[in-house]
Amino acid sequence: MGKIGKRLQAARAAFEGKEEITVEDAVALIKANASAKFDETVEIAMNLGVDPRHADQMVRGTVNLPNGTGKTVRVAVFARGPKADEAKAAGADIVGAEDLMESIQGGTIDFDRCIATPDMMPIVGRLGKILGPRNLMPNPKIGTVTMDVKEAVEAAKGGQVQFKAEKAGVVHAGVGKASFDADKLVENVRAFVDAVAKAKPTGAKGTYLKKISLSSSMGPGVSVDVSNATAG
Repeated sequence: MGKIGKRLQAARAAFEGKEEITVEDAVALIKANASAKFDETVEIAMNLGVDPRHADQMVRGTVNLPNGTGKTVRVAVFARGPKADEAKAAGADIVGAEDLMESIQGGTIDFDRCIATPDMMPIVGRLGKILGPRNLMPNPKIGTVTMDVKEAVEAAKGGQVQFKAEKAGVVHAGVGKASFDADKLVENVRAFVDAVAKAKPTGAKGTYLKKISLSSSMGPGVSVDVSNATAG
């Protein structure tokens, strides 16, 4: 534990006094201090001026990161017949119907994204209490309840990121790996911020984008200048 303590201490010292910096400077700082023995994920947290308990202030959506996430995404698809074949051909890891439902009910959740054709929703609906809290429930608003399973599977595999505001109005996600080129990380960060900005709900009052922070999996966070992060 001592080594971890020293590494974190050094990172915190490097980050000290740096606030509201540009996305470019934040990415450079994170890359320079991501010293874990694995390829750390670069994470973004956005504090929004919303109260998600109100339906007209819920923020959710998807964004296709231009440079992907660097993460291998396992995709499960609820489909039958030709649509099941289409899902398999597109690269889905798990495809099924009642058998997949029973597997999930039995505690096997070996996937990161769940997609369903509309006719499968009566089956999928029974899994709400299991998939909902894990943010895995298929939803037509974010394109995971669809007849175009090929596009949905390919998007999930290709770096599409889902986002949803939590109770405190915070949205967070992984936007790449520390090993990515700095310019690719910057591009991903701006794409994510832009998508969340465009998802501003009708009920949002006052300042919508309040604070943006970046960090690596094992490192401290640094706040980013909101106006710089939203620059075109």
